[in-house]
Amino acid sequence: MFFNPSRLEFARTRRGWTKARLAKELGLQVRSIQGYESGEYAPDLERLAVISSLLRFPVDFFSGDDLPSIAPDTASFRSMSKMSATLRYTALGAGVTAFLLNDWIEERFRLPEADLPDLSDLSPEDAAATLRRMWGLGEAPIGNLVHLLESRGVRIYSLAIEAREVDAFSVWHRGRPFVFLNTIKSAEHSRFDAAHELGHLVRDRHSMLHGEAHSPDMEREANAFASAFLMPRASVIARKVGLLTLDKLIELKRIWGVSVAALAFRMNQLGMFSEWTYRNLCIQIAKNGYRTSEPSPMRPEVSQLLRKVFDSLRSEGVTRGAMANQLCLAQKDIDNLTFGLALSSVATGDGGDRTMAKATHTPTTARLRMVS
Repeated sequence: MFFNPSRLEFARTRRGWTKARLAKELGLQVRSIQGYESGEYAPDLERLAVISSLLRFPVDFFSGDDLPSIAPDTASFRSMSKMSATLRYTALGAGVTAFLLNDWIEERFRLPEADLPDLSDLSPEDAAATLRRMWGLGEAPIGNLVHLLESRGVRIYSLAIEAREVDAFSVWHRGRPFVFLNTIKSAEHSRFDAAHELGHLVRDRHSMLHGEAHSPDMEREANAFASAFLMPRASVIARKVGLLTLDKLIELKRIWGVSVAALAFRMNQLGMFSEWTYRNLCIQIAKNGYRTSEPSPMRPEVSQLLRKVFDSLRSEGVTRGAMANQLCLAQKDIDNLTFGLALSSVATGDGGDRTMAKATHTPTTARLRMVS
């Protein structure tokens, strides 16, 4: 059996394991793991089976071709200096796994082409307004941001559970924009993260493609873009009220599908109340725990495109197990990347379907066709 050493290194870092940990579990010296990963020598089939079980990758995974990679500087991670190398490579590994899954899907389905303009020469506010005009959104609130981005060719996947500390990140891969969202967070925060990553994709494309340093200014501007894109100036100002209380803010936030803190910040930015009022609202938001637990939470947004893909595969008799086998991946890795849709839409092949919590879907213009 052919053994690809680069796949062992990938599997190890994907699971957040060090060489020392793997060596200890195998009863080996670290030097042996270094030898495996450098290609100096290969593990025998019995030891490879143990490695497969420990790292939760099928044995056949380790005999595949070289995998694509994501250089840390090409991904839009926030606060990278504060992120451990282990966590960073765990998240990047989830991205690479998504590339494999996405390639498999695109061999069978024709997905929407990328429709993201380069708006790097515009301010965050102007870029958000321009993109809204180009996409025909006007000043209206966005009903489902995930569906909108998918209809414009953005491939959206969820981060694996092991990378839950990561907010989100985006990357360009072979001309396709990818966004990875932490769906453990509140729906409101996840929507803002998606809009934040959209800001990177349309304003920082050159930097992302050429691996230029990801600066704090880029993060602040992506936040400003997200705020303006989700909460257009004219739309928010039109809702101006006299005395703005926290209860009123909670009521208004549902219009734009944002967190109460994000709406307070946007209204303050637009000069809709005094600094004293803003500070008082921030104190109340923090006191009530609304920084981490959102009041009147909205339903999570999930991928409509992936739902359609899995429904179509199900009608063709393609089980979740068959998909995982073809990709040489664990079924759980597919589930983690697809918002649980693989569980709700594709038969498990082990006695029936398992049901996940349902989410409502609004119409989208996303195009999805089987490739004949």
